[in-house]
Amino acid sequence: MKLLLRSVRIIDKASPWHNQVKDVLVEHGTIARIGDQLEAETAQVKEGNGWCVSPGWVDMRVASRDPGFEHKEDFRSVREVAARGGFTDVLMLPNSRPVVDSKGTLNYIRQELREQSVQLHVAAAVTRQAEGVDFTEMIDLHRAGAAAFTDGEHPIQNADILLKALLYLRPLNTLLINRPEDRQLTIFGQMNEGVTSTLLGLKGMPHLAEEMMVFRDLQLLAYALEKNDFEPGTEKPLLHLSLLSTARAVEMVREAKKKGLPVSCDMAAHQLAFDDTAIQDFDTNLKVNPPFRTATDQEALRRGLADGTIDVIVSDHSPHDEESKNLEFDHADFGITGLETAFSLALMHTGLAVEEVVAKLTSRPRQILRLPAVSVVEGSAACLTIFEPEAEWTFTRSYSKAKNTPFLGQTLRGRVHGILNQGQARWF
Repeated sequence: MKLLLRSVRIIDKASPWHNQVKDVLVEHGTIARIGDQLEAETAQVKEGNGWCVSPGWVDMRVASRDPGFEHKEDFRSVREVAARGGFTDVLMLPNSRPVVDSKGTLNYIRQELREQSVQLHVAAAVTRQAEGVDFTEMIDLHRAGAAAFTDGEHPIQNADILLKALLYLRPLNTLLINRPEDRQLTIFGQMNEGVTSTLLGLKGMPHLAEEMMVFRDLQLLAYALEKNDFEPGTEKPLLHLSLLSTARAVEMVREAKKKGLPVSCDMAAHQLAFDDTAIQDFDTNLKVNPPFRTATDQEALRRGLADGTIDVIVSDHSPHDEESKNLEFDHADFGITGLETAFSLALMHTGLAVEEVVAKLTSRPRQILRLPAVSVVEGSAACLTIFEPEAEWTFTRSYSKAKNTPFLGQTLRGRVHGILNQGQARWF
């Protein structure tokens, strides 16, 4: 494949061409030349007014549902929606059926890792069946290719399990991901606990449920490192807290980072699109976990993104079939699909400049997951996303098997035109 991207703005802080409009020539999956008015015989030429190119985007939180729930999403469809969302790499949660808690299941999924434009990285479970009771063979799973460890959609409730997991994983230089939620406090919860939940008569999910677990996890991280030759600020993140949603949770992570603890965190792109008052129509497409919080929490999330406390933006892609969502609100499953809209929502609602949004989709998740660095420089592999940040588009159709998104029919800003990866190109 020979491809010439003409007059594209390069968005990559690690590249000497950052924020410059250049031609980019790709040959045989490698960036061959970057310059002005390049010519290349037989090359396919792509040019668009206002187009940008960046390293390929990474999503750290995707529920693929395959194996076991292929009627909701499978490897083919998750790759399709990821590509259309601009993602060249996705980290898949282990909550399939069977759970990714053995080398057999892991190897089955890794058969899908052959060269394609969207690379699937597999997170293995910390505990068997992700039930929070007995450990998996984490060392074997790591050697078999697990990209990280997490019980995924099931927060780790047992403090001893989380502590020992940190101790086991540190020598392996790999990552433990946990979503902070005390499920004793959120049992039967449907939305954020507050004035709106009271008015609607719905059981609330209090801020405290998240904040207690953030505090616990950070204390356990500090304890695990206390007597293990730890020098603050010297290690890659060992603990990653996923889907922060409250102001106090963000502040606790900020304080932990100032102390040099090896912790990172993310938030979902959709978390800033609505607050808890949007639930008044009982639209089950707005039922997510963590729930949409208050305007005060949203402003704290924006500050956390701006000052670097929140490292990564994720889609939290959670596909469900019609039977799981077209129900009374208190019976519907949590989650929305997010891969196709994550970039647009991040641009529209975070208040970040486009280069900052891109950094939270590229360099930071790669560093945290220990993936090879990718940059728009001559001689490097062409793992690229091509997009137009100022373009508006109407989300008229989802290519996911699931349709549980509140954004269908909406006009969004920030359009993806294509991705290049593993010598393959996809254009939209």
